Amino acid sequence: MKDHSVKTLIAAAALFFLTVSAMAQTPQLDPGEKLEKLQFPAVTMQLKGWTKFGNGHVYTLPVRAGQHLKISFSTKSKFAFLAIFDLSKPDDEAFFGTDEDGMSFETTIKENATWLLRPYYSKVSPRRGLGAPFRILIEPLAAAPQQPKPPAEPERPSLFPKAPPKPQ
Repeated sequence: MKDHSVKTLIAAAALFFLTVSAMAQTPQLDPGEKLEKLQFPAVTMQLKGWTKFGNGHVYTLPVRAGQHLKISFSTKSKFAFLAIFDLSKPDDEAFFGTDEDGMSFETTIKENATWLLRPYYSKVSPRRGLGAPFRILIEPLAAAPQQPKPPAEPERPSLFPKAPPKPQ
């Protein structure tokens, strides 16, 4: 009897954690937004669109550890921006936004994840119109070559012990 309740508890905990991880991968969409699922591109991918309030597109992009990429955002509007979210993280804060971080983002991916790319038209700006055109470039890059380490000098036998390192 006790063994059965432990198994049930373990199964319930596993189901809970599976549900939480599945929820972390499902983006919360604003009313009217359409989700487009992308694949990591082999060559530069260009996305064009319009930031229609309540009727725009958002994109999911699966990324793998070790991939190197650059994402660039361009628009003629000073009120249109791009925010990038990591759906594998529980918080809902963007880790990159063109409003504060510049118009391009270049990185080497540290762990497998799915990113949400959300172009948007600022709600707090004195708007003239219902949106703005934008362009997103997703460029896979060759990984930055690692600098070779200079060969360490071989240890030579000595009669005297090494001096301790000097504090700096």
